[in-house]
Amino acid sequence: MRNHEVTFIVDPVLSGDEIKATAQAYADLIKKEGAQIVHTDEMGLRQLAYPINRRTSGVYYCIEFQSDTGAFIPKMELSFRRDERIMRFLTVSLDKYGIKYNVDKRDGKIGKAKKRVSKAAAAAQAKKAAQTKAAPKPAPKPPAPKKAATPPPPVAKSEEE
Repeated sequence: MRNHEVTFIVDPVLSGDEIKATAQAYADLIKKEGAQIVHTDEMGLRQLAYPINRRTSGVYYCIEFQSDTGAFIPKMELSFRRDERIMRFLTVSLDKYGIKYNVDKRDGKIGKAKKRVSKAAAAAQAKKAAQTKAAPKPAPKPPAPKKAATPPPPVAKSEEE
C-alpha cells in the first residue's frame, strides 16, 4: 500500500459547520474510493504568506491515507480544483521517512506537542522545587560575637609639638 497526504486550505468565510462538512466530504470521498484514512488533522485558522483570492487567512486540513493504487487521486484533485470553497491543495506521496515523521509527530516526539510536553515537565519540576523550598529550613546559626575593637596604639609625641 502507498501512503499519501493531502493538505488543503478552506475559505475562512464559511461557517464552522460548512468548513467541517467540506473536510468531511473529502474524507468520505477518499474512503469511498477504497483508501484507508490513517489520520486527519485540522490545523485550524492560519495566516497565509500571501493573499489568495483576496483572503489573508485560511483553515488548514491535512488528511493522511493509504491506497493500493492511488488511481482516484487525479479525480480527487479535479474536485478540489472545481470546489470554490478550497483555496489551495497539495497532494504528496509519502516515503518511509515521511511516514515515520508523521507517526513521531502524532506521538508527540517532535513538533508543538513535544514543546507542550517539555513545558509540562518543566512546570512539574518547578513545582517540585517550590515544594522543597517551602519545607522548613533549619534556623540560621547566630552570628559569632564581635571582638571589641582595640584602640590604635598611642603615637609618641615628638619634641616639636
